[in-house]
Amino acid sequence: MTDTATSPLPVHDDKNPDPWRALLLDRSTFIDEKVKAALLRNNASRSRQFLLPVVRPLARLSIGIVQLFRLLLPRTLISPRALHAVICWGMRTFVAPEANYLILRHFNIGSQILGFLNRNLAGGTLPAHPLLPRKIADVGNNSFIQHDLNIYNFIIHLNAHLQREGKTIIAVPLGEIDFSPIRPFDSEFEAFPNRWHNFLDLQSAIELYTPLFGIFLSDDDFWRASNSLQLDETIATYVAQLFGRPEILSVVNNRHPMIPLSTFEAGFRLMLHGYDAENLYGFINAMKESAGHDDAALNAISGY
Repeated sequence: MTDTATSPLPVHDDKNPDPWRALLLDRSTFIDEKVKAALLRNNASRSRQFLLPVVRPLARLSIGIVQLFRLLLPRTLISPRALHAVICWGMRTFVAPEANYLILRHFNIGSQILGFLNRNLAGGTLPAHPLLPRKIADVGNNSFIQHDLNIYNFIIHLNAHLQREGKTIIAVPLGEIDFSPIRPFDSEFEAFPNRWHNFLDLQSAIELYTPLFGIFLSDDDFWRASNSLQLDETIATYVAQLFGRPEILSVVNNRHPMIPLSTFEAGFRLMLHGYDAENLYGFINAMKESAGHDDAALNAISGY
């Protein structure tokens, strides 16, 4: 896999502190250190500094135009295959290595989190369609749409299961929780393209890709994809209830799924979605590492 680590930190100057250094050294969240380094390197890039302010308003204007187009021609140009082909081409051609790393990682951790909940809340009996891409080409297999479908379907199947069994989600002793679906995978990624034109930061790429969802998806599919982002709160609530640790909800930013937000903000909320997922995955990993420890050690893992 392409190395996504940051370069050595500069000497600290109290009169001119580096904001990225502060966030890199901070330990108040559960995000993996390698992931944090990749994200902060992405945030400090010239692409994000100079391109994003131009891309974001144009992308949001494009979303408005696309939605008007879709209102007039609801079935024209709908092609999920074309959507994924364009996205994969862009990832190979323009997107920076650390951004591609974060994109592929997101599908993997999402599938592991849902698999973990399935195993512990339903005995692994719920139907599943795990997404475990190891290279950019794997993303082209309808991954972006399937990722959203997986979240909705999991919530529907889980709650139907709980109703049939007459159960609710209750806290389970740490020693009884099955952590087997949570496993490392970063070393299995292919080396990501790293040529001179692979410069595009993650947030700019997401803003550019978002209007494409409106072009190549039906209005229902685009609306569902946008509003799936607010289900971060729902999935995090299941995890919090399973562990009896409600404090994890404090690091969830996409909330209130029954009060849907505008699709114009989908690009920014997709960044929050990735951040929420990494925090939740890091929390589960921290609990996994604490399994078998005494209560004092367990209570200390979050730093609260």
